[in-house]
Amino acid sequence: MIGDLTLLRPLWLLALPVLAVLAVWLYRHQGGIGGWERAIRPELLRAMAALGRVETRRDRVPLIAAVGAAAVAVLALSGPAVERRDAVSFRNLDGVVLVVDASPSVTESPRWQDLVTMGRFGIASLGSRPGGMVVYAGDAYVATDLTADHKQLGQTLSLIGPETVPDPGSRPERGLDLAGVMLTEAEVLAGDVVLFTDGAGLGPDSLTVAERIAAEGARLSIIAFGPLTPEMEAHAAIGGGTLMSLDAPDDLSDWLTGQARDRLEQQSYPLLFWRDMGRALLALALIPMLMLFRRQMT
Repeated sequence: MIGDLTLLRPLWLLALPVLAVLAVWLYRHQGGIGGWERAIRPELLRAMAALGRVETRRDRVPLIAAVGAAAVAVLALSGPAVERRDAVSFRNLDGVVLVVDASPSVTESPRWQDLVTMGRFGIASLGSRPGGMVVYAGDAYVATDLTADHKQLGQTLSLIGPETVPDPGSRPERGLDLAGVMLTEAEVLAGDVVLFTDGAGLGPDSLTVAERIAAEGARLSIIAFGPLTPEMEAHAAIGGGTLMSLDAPDDLSDWLTGQARDRLEQQSYPLLFWRDMGRALLALALIPMLMLFRRQMT
């Protein structure tokens, strides 16, 4: 990847060195009368040239044009592409649901703003993927349905406080179950559920829901609000996701950006992520080809 440009078929670039070697060989062996320069006596050749019977001038323009067109074609075949950030075709392919523990033990913690910062980093990395949010304490509620309005999603996360969920307790299984329902009703082909938790309430019930989320094609990842625990590791393993800490705020955005895309690309959806510019580049190969049709003036 170079900046925002990605090559979908980079192996085609291996043809460029071969093309360069071929061009050098043709340049050295190309002559106005082919191999006759080595087959006849030099004085006879000069005499025939003086009479205008042969053309000994080396014309490199056709060679340059042909090699240039071939080089542009190779670059086009390598698949230069830019990311489709606003393509509506992502809507029913992939979605992300953030499940946030809104109990007072989390929202009143000094590290609450670290959680909000990490969550907003993740939201900013969604690109064209729809995102949603579930908040839970003793019960779970949909804070935001799956939406492409990531600004609204980030604002909702920032507004969560100790009074957001009135039900006391910590029931992560209810939040996870609600997130799974959201993805199922949206009929996405793949999805991510990201649970922000301090570990309270994780147990057999939430493990069952994590297994169900994975069985439906989504992944469950855990953002640890505090020390990493074996329960968190078990949930991430069963859910097919990963375990992350608030101490590495970029991990969530990297995970949502790269891993989800790789997963869909393996399912034959790469052109829904990338706009292939190869066809437009291939049209540029016609420009050097025009040099082969230039009119000879006599």
